[in-house]
Amino acid sequence: MATVGAVFISNLPEGLASAAGMRSAGRSRRYVFTLWGGIAAISGLAALAGYALLGGAPEAVLATITAVAGGAILAMIADTMIPEAYSKVHLLTGLVTVVGFLSAFALSHL
Repeated sequence: MATVGAVFISNLPEGLASAAGMRSAGRSRRYVFTLWGGIAAISGLAALAGYALLGGAPEAVLATITAVAGGAILAMIADTMIPEAYSKVHLLTGLVTVVGFLSAFALSHL
C-alpha cells in the first residue's frame, strides 16, 4: 500500500502539470482526458498482470522491483518536476521535496 500511495502522490502533481501544459498547447479537454484515461487503464492492466505473474515471487525479487520503481520515480522527479518547481517557487521547492520524501517514508512504515 505504501508503494501505491507514493506512486499516486508523486504522479498527481506531474499529471496536473502535464494536463495544464497540453491545454496551454491547444489540446482539447477531450484529448487530455482520453489520454489520461488510457494511461490509467493501461496502468491498471499492467498492475493486474504484474500481480498475476509475480504474486508468488520471492521477497528478494519483489524488493528489487520496488527499488527499481522507486529509483525511476526519483529520477523522474529530479529530471522534470524539481527544475520546473524551482523556476516558479524558488524557496519552497526544497521544503516541499523533503515533505514528500518524509511522507513516503512514513507511509512505508505504517
